[in-house]
Amino acid sequence: MKFILSLYFLLIVLVSWQQNEKKGLTHELVRTETDEIYNKLVKIRRDFHANPELAGHENRTQEIIKQYLLNLGFEVKADIYGHSIVGILNGEKKGKKIAWRAEMDALPNDFPDEVEFKSKVKGVQHGCGHDVHLAIGLGIAEILAKNKESLNGTVYFIFQPEEETFVGAKNMIDYGLFSKIHPDEIYGLHVTDLPVDKIMVKPNEMFAYQRRIRIEFKNDLSKEDAKVLTQKIHSSLSRAQTGSKPWEIQRISDPEIGLMNPNTIFKDYLVMDNNFAIYSKKGKLFLEAYLYETGQSNLEKIIPKVEHVIEEEGYKEKLLNISFIQENPTVVNNDKLTKIAIKTLNKIYGNGLMMPDYGQVPYFNDDFAYFQQKVPGVYFFLGGSNAEKGIVAMNHAPNFTVDEESIRIGVRSFSSLIIERLNKK
Repeated sequence: MKFILSLYFLLIVLVSWQQNEKKGLTHELVRTETDEIYNKLVKIRRDFHANPELAGHENRTQEIIKQYLLNLGFEVKADIYGHSIVGILNGEKKGKKIAWRAEMDALPNDFPDEVEFKSKVKGVQHGCGHDVHLAIGLGIAEILAKNKESLNGTVYFIFQPEEETFVGAKNMIDYGLFSKIHPDEIYGLHVTDLPVDKIMVKPNEMFAYQRRIRIEFKNDLSKEDAKVLTQKIHSSLSRAQTGSKPWEIQRISDPEIGLMNPNTIFKDYLVMDNNFAIYSKKGKLFLEAYLYETGQSNLEKIIPKVEHVIEEEGYKEKLLNISFIQENPTVVNNDKLTKIAIKTLNKIYGNGLMMPDYGQVPYFNDDFAYFQQKVPGVYFFLGGSNAEKGIVAMNHAPNFTVDEESIRIGVRSFSSLIIERLNKK
């Protein structure tokens, strides 16, 4: 009897060991295969960078993605909305359904772009990193396609147009995206000014809540008086840590005050544009400005505070209306999935990969938020800067550049994450 029990336990140990070896080999294979396609992905990224297309005009980008996915054996849907592309990969067995999102469009600007593969299109640039996102998305698609027999479930790759105009995700949903695909979870990323070998994420809000406020007056309020009033409103509403300026977005990676420090200045703030747009129209005077608030519960307090300032300054009788004319949702990461992702990636690639995030980024936002309203999801910041090489991946800024090593890190990390999520019951 003891002999039989010993054999039984030995068998359990061997099976467990084989399963662990298989897992280890899976992620080692992901690493190896990522290295094998890395140079190809860099060329693809550079091609997108040299041939950028604005929101609503992603014709060439769409065709390249479509052919790439078809060559990998994906089912491809190109008829959902605009120039969107959805690639569908079914694993060998049924299981979870995971979606990955990447944006397609470029920015309208002529910032300095000191790379050999600079934009060929005047006034249009990939100055936000979407070209990198596309290369990473295609790389993950290729890794998973090569390992299709090891996957349980389905992966959807959503290549989304019109992110810069904040309408692409919502329009894809409104035009029936989730009647054609049914993900259980959704993931995405944005390359930004963090060290190239790091990924940052946290549960809940990744960005501050963005609003545009409009104040309407009778037109007998002079523009000079209105300008003075806007300064009063600005100083009364703005809130930040003493002596700090969270609107200095270039300091998000500063180890002393940036996002990774528990004492970061990028938390508990309301940042308001200092210069309001002031204009007259149809017998009314309008004041407009953007503001960024970290606390959702504080949003409803803003208009009453503005009303109070206007009353204190003696302009109550001239006030006609105050309203938010733009109320974009913000990226809110699912608590459970975020914690699982951090634990998973740390286990596979070591505790040095993931950076803590203690704040919320002002000025920027992402319409990935619309997907998260329908499907639990996680949005990551991927490091693209390299101080030793003089590379600063500060989005929407002059001389925005990205260390292309971020492509390798993005592909292998998130291929592994998706594999783990698919194969977890």
